[in-house]
Amino acid sequence: MQQTQITAYLAPKGFVNQAAAELKGEQAVHGRLVIASGPPQTSYWAQNTWLEPRTLRIRSITDGAKALRAIQRNWIMYSFRWHRRSTLIQEKLPYVSARPLRFPEPVPQSPLGSWTLLAPDLVLASARCSSAFPHGEVRFVESKQGPPCRAYLKLWEVFSRMQKMPAQGDVCLDAGASPGGWTWVLYQLGASVLAVDRADPAPEIMRLPGVTFRKGNAFSILPDQDSRFDWIFCDVACYPEKLLEWVSIWLNSGKCRNFVCTVKFQGNSHYGVIKKFAALPHTAFLHLSHNKHELTWISLNVSSHN
Repeated sequence: MQQTQITAYLAPKGFVNQAAAELKGEQAVHGRLVIASGPPQTSYWAQNTWLEPRTLRIRSITDGAKALRAIQRNWIMYSFRWHRRSTLIQEKLPYVSARPLRFPEPVPQSPLGSWTLLAPDLVLASARCSSAFPHGEVRFVESKQGPPCRAYLKLWEVFSRMQKMPAQGDVCLDAGASPGGWTWVLYQLGASVLAVDRADPAPEIMRLPGVTFRKGNAFSILPDQDSRFDWIFCDVACYPEKLLEWVSIWLNSGKCRNFVCTVKFQGNSHYGVIKKFAALPHTAFLHLSHNKHELTWISLNVSSHN
């Protein structure tokens, strides 16, 4: 009998309600996994979308592993209940190392399916998922020296997932730069950076060649006759509407080609601005593995450098 079409959305920890609120149709929630009726929907809060989930009745642990192997080789388990039984099934599947990336190496290309137990004898499995990473969580071999904070991991993730990044000699604006994690990434890529913040970046960031620091309000940097950037970056804690107004000015000016901005939320307010950001040109809107209560808005000109 043909199965009713469903899609499953794995929410980041603590953001199940946000992911569920985006989705239309009937829903069932299993831990962090939101199952919705119908084909895939746009879900900005989902960490990983299971694009073609199907249910499999199984008679045993061995039967469950056999059923999954018959579909494809590589699987990662999501367990919200029946943890021991799930683990025993996963142990009978080919091992998936999922080693941390060494930035800027390419993301994995091998298909990675996701599965869970909805009941002791019922598997939900999707061979196709939106992310090539286990549960959509991108991990890196972290840099222990150089960056003054862990915010640099957000940019590494953006560049890895989008497979685009500043090229040698690109001119970048880092708005709200302090303490300098994003500026450090851009310097490492060979870009020149104007870093703007009310607070000074870390001293080691101030000393980097090609980095110019300007003290003041990041949103005071506006397009004029002389200002032009290849990339604008912003990780400022501010009302999302204020950020939208500022980036819209830059977009309309035509004086920057690429944008990466963190849209930060407080409580459940300001979610209405999400659709306005999503409507901007060449947009990707993501909840990064390294985001908290925030989304990352990305607008990349199609002619930008790799």
